Amino acid sequence: MGAFRITVLVENTASRKGLHAEHGLSVWIETGGQSYLFDTGQGPALLPNAQRLGIPLEEANAVFLSHGHYDHTGGLLHILNLKEHPTIFLHPAALDPKYTLGPGISAREIGMPHQVKDLVLSGADLRQVVEPTEVAEGLFLTGPIPRRAAFEDTGGAFFTDVSCRTPDGMTDDQAAFLDTRKGVYVVLGCAHAGVINTLQYIRELTGNAPIRAVMGGMHLLAAGPERMDRTVGALRELDIERLYPAHCTGHDAVERLYRDFPRRCFTFSSGTVLTQE
Repeated sequence: MGAFRITVLVENTASRKGLHAEHGLSVWIETGGQSYLFDTGQGPALLPNAQRLGIPLEEANAVFLSHGHYDHTGGLLHILNLKEHPTIFLHPAALDPKYTLGPGISAREIGMPHQVKDLVLSGADLRQVVEPTEVAEGLFLTGPIPRRAAFEDTGGAFFTDVSCRTPDGMTDDQAAFLDTRKGVYVVLGCAHAGVINTLQYIRELTGNAPIRAVMGGMHLLAAGPERMDRTVGALRELDIERLYPAHCTGHDAVERLYRDFPRRCFTFSSGTVLTQE
C-alpha cells in the first residue's frame, strides 16, 4: 500500500474559513480508489463541512466507528439519509447505553443518539469488529485493544447504566491504521483504551513496523502528571515522526506534547489534509 489522502471533516477547531467546528471528530480516508468515513462527529458540522471541502459522503464505501459516544456517531443520521444500507464497521458494544456523571450527581447520556441507533439497526449493513480486521488493502481496524499499560485508563467516569454504578470499560474503543511501505499511519477516535496501549498493539500487529504519524483524540483531558510523564516517555520510545493531537486530547496535554515534541506536533482540525503519494 502506498498512496492515501486523509481529510479532517469535523474537529473541535477549524483551520479554514467557512468551516464549522464542534466537539467531535470525523475523518475522510481515501486509499486504493475507495473512500471511508472514520467517525461522524455530533452531526451539525459534518454535512456543511463535507460540502465545503468537496467530499462526497454518499460515495463512502464504509463507515468506521471508533466507539459509541454521541460526538463520534451523531452524524450517522446524514449518512443514512444520503446512502441506502450503508456499511458500518463497529464493535457491538458501540450500540450499548453509555452514561457519564453530569453536574452534581446527575447522569448524562452520552451514547449513540436514540434516533440514530434506531435507523442504524433497521437500515445499515452492520459489520461487527471483534478482532483486528483488514477492511481494504493495507487499511485496518484494530478491534478491541489489550489494556497492558497500567498507567492508562479510559480517561473519564464512564458507565453503562443510568445509575452510574457499572463502569464502562469502553471495550468498543478501536483505532484505524494504514500499513504502508513507508510506515504506519494511525487514526484515533478518542483512544479510550489508552493511546500507548493502542500504539503498542498496532506495533505488535504490524511486526514492529515504524509508526510515522498518529492523529486524532488521545483523551488525556484528565491525565495527571504521572500519566503524562509516562505517556511522553513511551512516545519517545516509539519514536513517532509526527503527532497530530486533537479533539479530546485536552489543552494542557496538547501544550505538553508541543513542548516535549516541538518539531513533531502538528494541527489536526476541520479542513486539515494529509497526503502520501
